[in-house]
Amino acid sequence: MGQFSYKGVDRGGSQVAGTVEAADRRSAVAMLTDRGHFVTELVEGIQQRGGAEPGSALELPSLPTFGGQGVTSKDILAVTTQFSTAVRAGLPLLNCLELIRKQQRKPGMRRIFDHLVKSVNSGQSLSEALAEHKAFSPLYLSMIRVGETGGILEETSAQLASILSREEKVKTDIKSASAYPIFVLFMGFLSAAVVLIGILPRILSTVDLPATAMPLPTRILMDVSGWLRGLFLTVPGWIGLIGLGAALYALRRWARGPGRLEWDGFKLKIPILGPVLRTIAVGRFARTLGALTSGGITILEALGVVRDTLGNEVLAREIDHVAEQVKRGESLADPLEESGYFPPLLVQIVAIGEQTGKLDELLLNAAETFDTDADAAIKRFMDIFPALLILILALVIGFIIAAALLPIVQMSLSAGAM
Repeated sequence: MGQFSYKGVDRGGSQVAGTVEAADRRSAVAMLTDRGHFVTELVEGIQQRGGAEPGSALELPSLPTFGGQGVTSKDILAVTTQFSTAVRAGLPLLNCLELIRKQQRKPGMRRIFDHLVKSVNSGQSLSEALAEHKAFSPLYLSMIRVGETGGILEETSAQLASILSREEKVKTDIKSASAYPIFVLFMGFLSAAVVLIGILPRILSTVDLPATAMPLPTRILMDVSGWLRGLFLTVPGWIGLIGLGAALYALRRWARGPGRLEWDGFKLKIPILGPVLRTIAVGRFARTLGALTSGGITILEALGVVRDTLGNEVLAREIDHVAEQVKRGESLADPLEESGYFPPLLVQIVAIGEQTGKLDELLLNAAETFDTDADAAIKRFMDIFPALLILILALVIGFIIAAALLPIVQMSLSAGAM
């Protein structure tokens, strides 16, 4: 049994603090929840006045960081799965790391594990060693630290591998859904540009009609053709293309930096894409929050990690607001409902979990349901998005054909009337 110092609020919203004896952090949180205390801070050992908090589970030291070194999310998933398997097999931590290091073929991953082996061998904890590499997310670091401090590394590493596997599946599904139709659309517009620049002017040159007598679609097509020829066949046009490329690059940097909030809000409003992104975020929220709280992390600490896993700054800001409300003594369910971004089912599950003290268990069980909803939303996206792009391409090609044939038909009718 260990002793834990805690701070929190009771059901009336009053601040409470004290100590509790429990086998681990998870048991301590469960005992305090049964007493009606909502834990905001939990520290293993007796909290020292005017000093550091011994056993603090989530404060990472300020350490120098290394770059991602060309490491991808698939690489992280692979080594996490290997690590989880090795730990559950009962191998010592250092042996697990050395075993995984020997299997690495990518230089970046080998350098990371060389450093991890040296750091752990010198007495540093695994989570502290991982914190020196940008390839590992805050969620990753928190899950590993919880496993270390609570003696449940086998469980948390398995949950982490499951979360990463799910995220990789979502990314793969979306890429698969969009790769083929985008390629078809690109090739279609490229072909249309070739027709408008090189073929259409030759066809229309055979039409014995003044430009003002051409049908309106044909005049529009001729203007577009002239604009494209000026864009691709003249020096000022290429300067304009370079400027357009620079503008798109600046827009991309803006969307990932100062304008991320506006860009993410715009994505949520797109009719087809918005519901898909929100459904995926709900599944991430349930699975990640359930995994973190099951390891004994307090709600406020878990929310701070969860907000960075949602992939959308608008939703992350909503989680910040939820955390502020919880800090004031409100329940977690009420601000989630007020935000309007989270479905009623999730709100009800959170409310029941808070009342019964089984929030982590209910969220992890519900995560499967939300993941199923996300898969269905992605499938609908995969069905609609390609069809929509192909429809746009068909309309463009149809317009080009009609506009090119109209003057020829008009000439034929005029000749027949004579």
